[in-house]
Amino acid sequence: MEEIMEEDRFDITDDHNHNNNCGNGAKTYMYPEDDLSNEPELLPRCPELSAQPSDSAGALQKQECVYSYSAESSSWASEPEKAAASSAGKHTPNINNSAPKFLMNVMTTEDYKSTYWPKLERAIDQLLTQSQVDYIPISYEQIYSCVYKCVCQQHSELMYSDLKRKITTHLEQVSHELQGSSPDTFIEKFNSALTHYMAALESIVPIFIYMNKFYIETKLNRDLRDDLTTLFTDHVAEKHVNTLMPLLLKAHSTPFQITPSTMASIVKGLYTLRPDWVHLAPALFSNFIPQIHPPVRESQLPDYAAQDQKLQMDLVQNGFARGDQSRKRSGEELTNNVSSSSCPTTRCCR
Repeated sequence: MEEIMEEDRFDITDDHNHNNNCGNGAKTYMYPEDDLSNEPELLPRCPELSAQPSDSAGALQKQECVYSYSAESSSWASEPEKAAASSAGKHTPNINNSAPKFLMNVMTTEDYKSTYWPKLERAIDQLLTQSQVDYIPISYEQIYSCVYKCVCQQHSELMYSDLKRKITTHLEQVSHELQGSSPDTFIEKFNSALTHYMAALESIVPIFIYMNKFYIETKLNRDLRDDLTTLFTDHVAEKHVNTLMPLLLKAHSTPFQITPSTMASIVKGLYTLRPDWVHLAPALFSNFIPQIHPPVRESQLPDYAAQDQKLQMDLVQNGFARGDQSRKRSGEELTNNVSSSSCPTTRCCR
């Protein structure tokens, strides 16, 4: 019987992966051929693991290798290999090593005050003070680039404060010059200051449009043009409006004391700065600003007709003649001609 069993058994000297390299000390396990199942149980092939069952977990843990993928070398490496590579001086690249490259582009407050704001200040000075005769071209691309960099580096608040301070200083100087002007030249100088400042805003506001969009409109809920216009109102117009209005009324009552274009420019400019100033001279503002007065009623038509007649008489007294009236037809002539030209039949009137 024992001979039959020995014939029915076969030798297994390798594992389930067909690796037969245990060495000379490997043991051979005998399994009956009849007891083999479709899914045989995996048994240890090395004698060290089978001889000491209690230490099998520790031995497996010692032989276990953890593999990781390296994107730099596009290969897999085990932890012992990576440790050996690092000990040999092969350091893996660290992304933190590139951090100083980004820090090099940071704009500090000192950089803003020493480099960027002086460029902007010179451009603002030139726009506020230059005349049409002494025009010096400005590189709007460079100035806009400075504003863009300052906004991106979180210097919008400081730049907005410096801009208002710069323009306020200029407007205070303009106000001081107007205060020393004589009444004969005050209207012309005020008109020149107002016109020149509004023209300068047409260039200053587009330069700082990036700051206006991402700081003033977003955080302050205001507009740069309105803020700069308010500066002229507070520092120039409001200080001299009580001196300006009597001079305007006097010039308006005297024909051609000042040019109509100058009068229209000042009146429209004052209405733009502060519409409440209409009540200071409603008749003056109504000549240049439409719909200042309420709608005219029928009962007021004789008053307007009387005002027109008075204006015509004033012009005649000041030497403005109507011209040659000899060629004008009289009222009786006009009536006779109309009656004689009436059609005798309805066919001619068609």
